[in-house]
Formats: sequence, structure tokens, C-alpha cells
Amino acid sequence: MRQSLRHQKIVELVKQKGYLSTDELVALFDVSPQTIRRDLNELAEANVIRRHHGGAASPSTAENSDYHDRKHFFSQEKNRIANQVVQLIPNGASLFIDIGTTSEAVAFALLAHQKLRIVTNNLNAAHILMQNDSFDITIASGSLRQDGGIIGESTVEFLSQFRLDFGILGISAIDLDGTLLDYDYHEVQVKRAIIENSRNTLLVTDHSKFSRRAMVKLGAITDVEYVFTDSDVPPSIDELLKNKNVNLVVC
Repeated sequence: MRQSLRHQKIVELVKQKGYLSTDELVALFDVSPQTIRRDLNELAEANVIRRHHGGAASPSTAENSDYHDRKHFFSQEKNRIANQVVQLIPNGASLFIDIGTTSEAVAFALLAHQKLRIVTNNLNAAHILMQNDSFDITIASGSLRQDGGIIGESTVEFLSQFRLDFGILGISAIDLDGTLLDYDYHEVQVKRAIIENSRNTLLVTDHSKFSRRAMVKLGAITDVEYVFTDSDVPPSIDELLKNKNVNLVVC
């Protein structure tokens, strides 16, 4: 593979996953560690990645990937997670559905259910859910983002009027100490309202979120009752979940 094409692929992968180690890149591209280190140094100088000892990260912890890009990241894994999540939710249940592409996969998987009462700040999820005319769908008030998310102080106040059976919660990043992180302060406030007003919070996250970085703290992974993901979690996270009796479901 030519160097220019390899550079392009490295940037795409780092943007997608948030962080990749040198060893992972060596295995992916079947080149020497010296070649990858040289590639990473050149890309860091061009400010398209951030160089770390042992690997590379996305250049920004303040901005999430584009919505249309995120929608296609790990779509099969998100669908597996969604299909497992909906098995926990009975017909007639009440639930929040949060912003996020994994939450939207859950919305699609819920279409086979009956008589759900749903409150959401995700216009994309609402559009999916309206295909089932047995659902009672309530859309939160607030400021509409270009990706279909609704956020703001009025959104928090609106969601806080409810007490629902389940909260389907997405997340942008999870630190190795279990801290839940996101990019948007206003979105984090809404996510907190969902956690606080759900009898059971179901965190839905593909494996890439355990290596991403974001700057706004939401809380701890142990604040939720269930974690649904598509592969084994890092050992430090696994220990935290076991100590706090949080249900881990690997799909």
C-alpha cells in the first residue's frame, strides 16, 4: 500500500475509533513498527492526529464525528446490541430514548413491540418509531441540532416531569476509570435527566467508545443498571461493573 493511501486510512481509522495503538496499526497494515511510527509523526505534524506514546488519537476531544459518519460506524455491532436490548423491554413499558445512532438502532428493533410509551429527544428515533401506530410517542421540547437531537435547559425540565421504566442511553466515550464522557455540555445535562428519571438505565455502546476521548463528564458507568456492548470490556471496567453489580451484556 502506498504511503499516501496508508496515511488516509490511518486518519480515517483514528477518527472512527478515537485511539489506535502502534501495534494495532502494524497488524492492520502489515508493515514494520518503524514505518507506522514515522507515519504517525508525519500525520501529527500535519495536525490530523494527536501522537501518543504507543499510538495515536483523534485530534479533538471537543467535537464529535459527523452524524452521517457515526451512523455507519459499526452498524452491524449496533444492530446486535439493539436486538439484545429489546428483549429486556416488555410490551406496554415506558421508556426514554436518547440521542445517538445506537439508540436509533434500538428504536428500529423496538418496532415489533406493542403499546410502548416513549419519550425522546431524538427526532430520528421518533421518525422510526412512528411506523408503529400502537406506540404513544412524546417528543421533548428544546433546541434542535442538525443531527436531529433536541437539547437545552427546557429539554432537561421537560424530561424531569416523567418517571419511566427504562432509559436507553448512548455515550460518546468511556474512560478506563469508568467515567462517562461526551462532547456537548448541554447534551450531558439531558443524559443526566434521563438517568435520574429512569427506573432502569440501559447504556448502549459499541466497543470503540472505550478508547475514545471526550471532555465533558457525565458521571460513572456504575450509575446505570445495564451495559450493553458488542465485545469484552477493558479489565478495569469489568471489575468496576462486577463490584457495583451492574449487569454487563456482551452481544
